[in-house]
Amino acid sequence: MQEVTTNEYKIVLLGQSGVGKSCLVLRFCRGQFFENREPTIGASYLTKSISINSRDLKLQIWDTAGQERYQSLAPMYYRNSEIAVVVYDICSEDSFNKAKEWVKELSIKGLPDLIIGFVGNKTDLEKKRAVLTRDAEMYCENHNLHFFETSAKTGEQVKDLFFYLATELMKLPKNQKHMTTKTSKNTIKDISAIDNDEKRKGCC
Repeated sequence: MQEVTTNEYKIVLLGQSGVGKSCLVLRFCRGQFFENREPTIGASYLTKSISINSRDLKLQIWDTAGQERYQSLAPMYYRNSEIAVVVYDICSEDSFNKAKEWVKELSIKGLPDLIIGFVGNKTDLEKKRAVLTRDAEMYCENHNLHFFETSAKTGEQVKDLFFYLATELMKLPKNQKHMTTKTSKNTIKDISAIDNDEKRKGCC
């Protein structure tokens, strides 16, 4: 194995149950999509190694449960995260409002230089859209958020989302010098903390 210089960063996904957080992570890390997937219980954890401008990054991606009863556990996962991806369903105004609540919480309790991606998922269901793109864009402009619309089902903008946020993170002064030498095979590692990856009934 060849030794390479690798940066490790933590990403957390937040949002209401059913918006497609788990599906986004699986699409990005494995190129997979399952129409029916059980809601995440607690949190699940995947890693993916990528390269940006000849720099090797290892992304630790935490997918949190969206059910209200697990909301109190969320700070455990976003507290030390460098990137937060707040997801809503473009077909659900309620999930859009919930996403705004997560942004408010992150602005108070997250890291001072936290990079936040605000993501409208399920663009493959455009005919059922309830949240207008321009409304989400305006909200993001007013709150200094990075806006994307994605489809975990088709893969639209999913890779672009994670690569863009990682690139923005690299622009921060502290990350231009933050380098640790680790051994990397540039592979994807799956460590599901609580979620059983074999249960796929209801994408969350």
